[in-house]
Amino acid sequence: GYGRGEGCSGVVLMPLSKAQKQGFPIRAVIRNSVANQDGKTNGITVPSAAAQSAAIEKAYAQVGLTPYADYVEAHGTGTTVGDPIEAKAIAKVLGAGRQSDSPLPIGSLKANIGHTESAAGLTGLVKAVLMLENNMIPPQVNYEKPNPEIDLDALNLRIPISLENKPLKRISVNSFGYGG
Repeated sequence: GYGRGEGCSGVVLMPLSKAQKQGFPIRAVIRNSVANQDGKTNGITVPSAAAQSAAIEKAYAQVGLTPYADYVEAHGTGTTVGDPIEAKAIAKVLGAGRQSDSPLPIGSLKANIGHTESAAGLTGLVKAVLMLENNMIPPQVNYEKPNPEIDLDALNLRIPISLENKPLKRISVNSFGYGG
């Protein structure tokens, strides 16, 4: 379920060439960022799977990347309506091309610290950077019972339940607001 949290994050963003020229440590490279809007849905808190999948597709297409991720840091608010819609959008773009014996791991920091509202996207980004630096996928905390509206097997997704040490090259981060 939904739980509020308090938090803030900060990062320094600059073009890669400038960071390299000035000798800054490169913690991660953000290939693209995309914003869109859900359009008409059944309410302000009801997301659109079509709009979410379109945003993910656009994020990869704009920079000429094949839609692939080693992990997705999902928006994952724990809501009965939003989580299944987001899972379907992720699966459509990033889960569909994967081998069935290698489902896409997804998780959300919100289970650890709550929904930090306007800071949520950046906290997810910080988690993704730490995962890339440490080549680790953390377990999804407090994950005991899957949402019955999300058929993980059919969507070729999985929720990590133990710490995984593996090389990570690319993580996608979802962050949504009211209305998309």
